[in-house]
Amino acid sequence: MSRIFSGIQPSGELHIGNYLGAVKNWVQLQHTHDGALFCVVDYHAITGNYDPAVLRARRWEMAKSLFAAGIDPTRAHVFLQSDVPEHTELSWIFTTLTPLGDLERQTQFKDKSSKVESIPAGLLMYPVLQSADILLYRADAVPVGEDQIQHLELARDTARKWNARFGEGYFPEPKPLLTPTRRILGLDGQSKMSKSLGNTVGLLETDDEIWAKLRPAVTDPQRVRKTDAGRPDVCNVYQLHKAFSDTETQANVVQQCTTAGWGCMDCKKVLLGNIVEELTPIRHRAAMLDAEPARILDALADGGRAARAIAQETMREVRERMGLDAVHPPRA
Repeated sequence: MSRIFSGIQPSGELHIGNYLGAVKNWVQLQHTHDGALFCVVDYHAITGNYDPAVLRARRWEMAKSLFAAGIDPTRAHVFLQSDVPEHTELSWIFTTLTPLGDLERQTQFKDKSSKVESIPAGLLMYPVLQSADILLYRADAVPVGEDQIQHLELARDTARKWNARFGEGYFPEPKPLLTPTRRILGLDGQSKMSKSLGNTVGLLETDDEIWAKLRPAVTDPQRVRKTDAGRPDVCNVYQLHKAFSDTETQANVVQQCTTAGWGCMDCKKVLLGNIVEELTPIRHRAAMLDAEPARILDALADGGRAARAIAQETMREVRERMGLDAVHPPRA
């Protein structure tokens, strides 16, 4: 059975964007890939200015959200990246193999670096650390969204280069496991779902809070009046129906929208009911974890131990193959 690894930024409580784009898929994959590794990548969260107290809180909330969303610590290993120092050790080794031009061509680097006056080196090296995250566990497959394919290709290229120099076939070339949910825009219909843009819904929000955000959500811009026929293919609310509603409801949405049988508010009310139905068990599990925080601590500790055991063995072999193992007299 192949080993899978994936990571998520400690942005605090999960929202429906990263839930649909990653975590919902992880919950399903843990049943087909025993011992899957899911990492809260806190080293990746320090490339810009941040408040240490906020980071601590966000790491905790993210870990809680992962377990509440359905990650089972008896089937998968959830851990903090900073609890496994081998991530940064292997990352440094990979920087010695990675051409500068390859990093400068990364789409996310070009996008993010254009928005800051002083570009931190960590922003440039971000995908090298991503490669180390994956290859440290010799993962065969990585559940990702389409926006991460370029970074994964760098990891594959890094594996090829290291293998060619130090040990053919040691690192697998990880393949993408694309999430079945296509990328969904934020409720503003303009940008990727993001807490900083205020265009998403948190998994632990109340029914009233969800409706307050869903009610003004952007739909088909050409549907001005209820009597106007809609175009579900360009409506972001319909994309959310495809994520939260069953196929019968989706078909009804298309029928009602294209014939103007429903107004957009009718469509949103049905969507609200289906979102609440899916998120209610998650909210209940989160409340139980709030009452028993030791369960989160124990699960993270167990996940960290399992991850470190794999990481330490990988680095033992990497050091040996690269001549970085114990010093001994040269052979005659």
